Amino acid sequence: MKKLLRLAVASALAILPSAAAYAQTDITWWDFLSGGDGVRMKALIKEFNDTHPDIKIKATTLEWGVPFYSKIQTSAAVGQQPDVMTYHLSRFPLAIPSGILRPLAPEELTAAGIKKENYVEASWESATADGKVYGIPFDVHSIVLYYNKTILKEAGLLGEDGLPKGLEGLENFNAALEKIKATGKVQYPLSLHTDEGGSMWRVFYTLLSQQGGKFIEGDEILPGDAGVKALTTMANWVSSGYSPQLISYEASIALFTSGKAAMHINGVWEVPTMVDLAKTGNLGFEWGAVQIPVLMGQQSTWADSHAFAVPNSEARPIAPEKLKAVLEIVAWMNEHSLSWAGAGHIPAYKPVTESAEFKAMQPNATYAKLADTAVFDPVSPLAGVGGPIYEATQNFIVPALNGQLDPQDAIEQLREELKSQM
Repeated sequence: MKKLLRLAVASALAILPSAAAYAQTDITWWDFLSGGDGVRMKALIKEFNDTHPDIKIKATTLEWGVPFYSKIQTSAAVGQQPDVMTYHLSRFPLAIPSGILRPLAPEELTAAGIKKENYVEASWESATADGKVYGIPFDVHSIVLYYNKTILKEAGLLGEDGLPKGLEGLENFNAALEKIKATGKVQYPLSLHTDEGGSMWRVFYTLLSQQGGKFIEGDEILPGDAGVKALTTMANWVSSGYSPQLISYEASIALFTSGKAAMHINGVWEVPTMVDLAKTGNLGFEWGAVQIPVLMGQQSTWADSHAFAVPNSEARPIAPEKLKAVLEIVAWMNEHSLSWAGAGHIPAYKPVTESAEFKAMQPNATYAKLADTAVFDPVSPLAGVGGPIYEATQNFIVPALNGQLDPQDAIEQLREELKSQM
């Protein structure tokens, strides 16, 4: 009997190391990624889970925008928050003061091998406040200029390298729009989605920043006349017939992909749309994408970043073992972000963008340099996806660029609206 007992104990001890080796940490993950972004992220999550038996990501995709951020705030207050989440860097100035994001200590980042020098500087700085890091950037996503090579060539605006030429400077750019219009080959030289505030904010902020202008400076909204100049420029494109009036996001893309517009300003996230249409033979022309030309003085382009962050909860703080697993996941995601670039994004992890594989990706590698001059939303609770600035753009910028409001009046009303919320 004693011999049998010894054998049973020995057998139990023999399997203990194996059980410990396969102990699994479950990580609750929330994101807002749909479409091509969602497909790519789900593939990355599956690959991580398949190669890490000790960590299991349990992912949920929620509605993009304000609903997502509201749910994060509510869940953290009652201790039912996820362990890790995606978050727009443009929302950090609103989230950090309200205590929604848990700061990541230097020793925690070091233990995970996460180093500041490996990330795009502008993105890392946008995730930092008062010397504390509140999230890890995953990408830089910006607006770019999509173009039809056939039409630009006919208008004498395509170089031998297949890139646009003669577009630098507002006077040259407007002259190029007129040349394209004169070909009679397209309905519009430039397609903008002129009925949508978020989209037009990105163009407006780009033109403002190219003048060296600030949207918020101290307690002033749009000091000086840079805002009026930016808005007047956009309104002139519409009134001159270069860009359509009050057209939706989807319709503006369709104008370009159907060959009815020679150029199109949109986010890098539409690169997969162009790639897929070209691959299936449904585009009908050669296309390319470059960073927005310098139209108003200096190179700069609106940008935002998807980032990873840990919700802060006093009701149920994240356990140390879970935080360790979360940072391991984040580090792995960035190291494997080449596939994320397939969605048009520029990885924030520089070892990926400096790799031969990324440099072979087109048009990503062509416009990737915009990350060096990217301009993120103002550091203000008014800014960020779905924030007051987006709403004010919809209410004042959009009517002005469509001829329904004088640009000067629009800027003054926008100032009043946002000033009351500061």
